Amino acid sequence: MPITRRSFVKTLAVLPLARFERAEPDLILHNGLITTLHGALPEASAVAIREGRILAVGDDADLLALATARTRRIDLGRKRVLPGFIDAHAHPEWGGLYALKYVACDKDSIGQIQAVLRARAAATPGGQWVRGYLYDDGKTPRPLTRADLDAAVPNHPVLVEHRGGHTGFMNSRAFERSGVTSGTADPPGGTYERDARGELDGRVADKALAAVLAKIPDELTREDHRRGVALSSKLYASHGITSACEADAQPAGLQAYQDARDSGELRFRVYCMMDVGALDRYIAAGLHTGFGDVMVRIGAIKQFADGSISERTAWLAAPYEGMGDYSGLEVGTRESLYENSRKAWLAGFQLATHANGERAIERMLGIYEQLEREFPRRDPRFRLEHCTVVTPELITRIKALGAIPIPFSGYVNFHGDVLHFYGEERAQRMFAYRSFLDAGLRPPCASDYTASPPDPMLWLYSMTTRKDPSGHVWGESQRITVAEALRAATLDGAYASFEEHEKGSLEPGKLADLVVLEADPLTLPPEAWLAIKVQRTMLAGNWVYEA
Repeated sequence: MPITRRSFVKTLAVLPLARFERAEPDLILHNGLITTLHGALPEASAVAIREGRILAVGDDADLLALATARTRRIDLGRKRVLPGFIDAHAHPEWGGLYALKYVACDKDSIGQIQAVLRARAAATPGGQWVRGYLYDDGKTPRPLTRADLDAAVPNHPVLVEHRGGHTGFMNSRAFERSGVTSGTADPPGGTYERDARGELDGRVADKALAAVLAKIPDELTREDHRRGVALSSKLYASHGITSACEADAQPAGLQAYQDARDSGELRFRVYCMMDVGALDRYIAAGLHTGFGDVMVRIGAIKQFADGSISERTAWLAAPYEGMGDYSGLEVGTRESLYENSRKAWLAGFQLATHANGERAIERMLGIYEQLEREFPRRDPRFRLEHCTVVTPELITRIKALGAIPIPFSGYVNFHGDVLHFYGEERAQRMFAYRSFLDAGLRPPCASDYTASPPDPMLWLYSMTTRKDPSGHVWGESQRITVAEALRAATLDGAYASFEEHEKGSLEPGKLADLVVLEADPLTLPPEAWLAIKVQRTMLAGNWVYEA
């Protein structure tokens, strides 16, 4: 008897029942346009779910035949269904905390920012800090200055952090409180920026920002951290994101995710990359990558080799355009990066290092290569967080190591307003999805929230069009197809955390994490994608978001 498409699909629908001992489904979703990201059955119309996992995938007739009187059935109304999106590098905990505690400064004028800070100061007891977040100096006519902040809030210390997290903008009271003067030396890996007269202009970068933050009293409670995670969970679920990599968790952050899970408020799975500052504590406790469960799992040890792309502190091989001989900040020395990497590696951790510019990437590749020679390990999956500005030679070395580049997937569109600092030639080598894929690598999607929104439709648009908001194309040669972008946003995100056998595609045995979209990006033109909303988000067979 010849094998027809229908009989092949029917076989796929029925075979999983042996694994589940012919268990009946709890739920069947049918009449959908289901993109599975599973090579054996790329498209389907129905999926059967039992106990939070996928039981079978196929066509309506075959799967509805599996239903019993106890099975719930949901008609998807021919909506597009995708595996739940995975944000492979983000900061949801701190994003939620900042939203709870600080002033949103995502405004397009200096005057608007001054107004919201002035209002917050009016409600803040004298002497206490006024904190702002989400500021983006690429989206105001010019960067904030100390004078701007002095004029708005003269009697409170003010710190407004860039949404990228590597720079801050301070008023005079804040410098006084921090003990920083025009004569204060820049710390290694940081700058207190100065104007033409040598006076502090208000901007502090990387290790200088860290020094300031260390002097601000930490008044956040365990409850605050839990509430921050709960708030970001709602945001992530509304965008169809069912898994995320928390990119720099402190012990309090790990606790917050567990608390939110225990209270029923965690709506996405989290792979926690742990900040290197507490590495000795983790080792003493016997922790390492993989500890945890499908909801909260310990991931890599996180370090920093350089600064930010959106804030122009990444450590480049050549100077920034229009910025003299300035080529960014070397945030970590080779000695410290190697020693921390070695300790974490020998303790069983995956390694993940923030490296944006060519010089930072080259440094980390050298360290990873050295560790692989000295202490070989099967399938290490070294991570290069952001891995933004590359060369063919660097890509060859990444491939030889089997390392994973984690690019910013939405930056060409969202931060296109600062790409002129990098120039047209360099843009052909930035966020290099096409080059990575052609080399056989598996780059996932990453928002770096709060640096950019956790919005998968933005990711797809930016990766496939390479257009900034004005329509200018940066790095056309790095465009990828929508099919490739969807794989990056799902299955390759799972691969980056050793979880590709648990999630990232809709196939029997995997977790029932999926998203139902209001409109179909596979049939609409790219210019319509940014307006597409999520209708429903499912985590482990339960709806965690419904529009």
